Amino acid sequence: MGGYGLYVWGSYIVTFMCIAGEILLISNRRRTLEKQYSHIEDLDNNETNNETTS
Repeated sequence: MGGYGLYVWGSYIVTFMCIAGEILLISNRRRTLEKQYSHIEDLDNNETNNETTS
């Protein structure tokens, strides 16, 4: 690599770390959104049930 091995491999490591971090952040955001949507759906279902029973 002509003396640039540390730079080249360091760049690969930093890139891999950024991609892995992005995947973790995306999966965490997805879990958060799924929880929020399930809470909203539960509230909507409760309101619909209350409207039909009254």
